[in-house]
Amino acid sequence: MSRIGRKPIVIPNNVAVAVSDGLVTVKGPKGELSFRLPKELKIANEAGRLDVTVSDSEVSDHKNSLWGTARSVISNMVKGVVEGYEKKMEIEGVGFKAQLQGDKLILNVGFSHPVEITAPAGISFKVEKNAIFISGTDKFLVGSVAAQIRKVKKPEPYKGKGIRYAGEIIRRKAGKTATASAA
Repeated sequence: MSRIGRKPIVIPNNVAVAVSDGLVTVKGPKGELSFRLPKELKIANEAGRLDVTVSDSEVSDHKNSLWGTARSVISNMVKGVVEGYEKKMEIEGVGFKAQLQGDKLILNVGFSHPVEITAPAGISFKVEKNAIFISGTDKFLVGSVAAQIRKVKKPEPYKGKGIRYAGEIIRRKAGKTATASAA
């Protein structure tokens, strides 16, 4: 049995969950999200809680992994429509900056041209000095947009210049040492 999959998902009062033909739809104050449940699983909506179970009695490692993953995704959807998710990223480097133009994030990070990243539906950007905030209701989408931004200019190990997640530790390398001139 999956230890994560068998935990019930508590539904807050301000969230509506609809299940039809394997499609789970969660509506809340911050938006609406949907997820297609794998055919090996079924879901029961009972009095303010959701229970995800395996549809047949034969349990395998594959079904257990699907079970735990589907339960986590639905739990993240419930949390996302109530609280939302946010990732903070930091820009470090002389002359490196970020700015907003509508729903586009413009990054000047040492290239000959600015890099534009358009916010997908459900994602919003906020910029403060050298910090970029990515927020939205879908945990997966927020994380993938943050990874896309980091990929533009990964932090380098010598001076630490680039775009990184807040709190990320970059292992620094020692640079070349100048040899003493033998005179």
